[in-house]
Amino acid sequence: MDRAEKRELVTSLGEVISNTNVVIVAHYSGLSVSQMTDLRSRMREAGAEVKVAKNRLAKLALQGTDAESIIDLFTGPTLIAYSNDPVAAPKVAVEFSKTNENLVVLGGAMGTTKLDVNGVKALAALPSLDELRGKIVGIISAPATKVAGVLVAPAGQLARVFGAYAKKDEAA
Repeated sequence: MDRAEKRELVTSLGEVISNTNVVIVAHYSGLSVSQMTDLRSRMREAGAEVKVAKNRLAKLALQGTDAESIIDLFTGPTLIAYSNDPVAAPKVAVEFSKTNENLVVLGGAMGTTKLDVNGVKALAALPSLDELRGKIVGIISAPATKVAGVLVAPAGQLARVFGAYAKKDEAA
């Protein structure tokens, strides 16, 4: 890579980090190409991305961003996972690290907040935005169905009473 390419990489990585809600840093030493491909595809499916960059360039890209506090995590072979959904990248990284001991989550940042490993795991345990939206829709729609059931129930009871009187009159 020549200087212009490095400068362009630092600029684009800095913009990406500035525009995302969460950044996760992990060691990936020992992951095979197929495992790395699997990690990238899982991240993509969740709406997250993975980048591998030289530590020196990543540190330069982090300077001046909200995630500047995680510069000290960049030692050894590291990768960066990031997403706009604050839960997507941590969830995939933590799940992947459970089955592949070669991926070691070091920490991350959510806005200006520096996260340690436990912070990343706590984020991963939260429901995603889509799950939260589904729960909210369920909560909102549940009272409407209950109200409709309550309104329909008296009419059903009246119909049963009239039906019982009709059977009683037929029997008499």
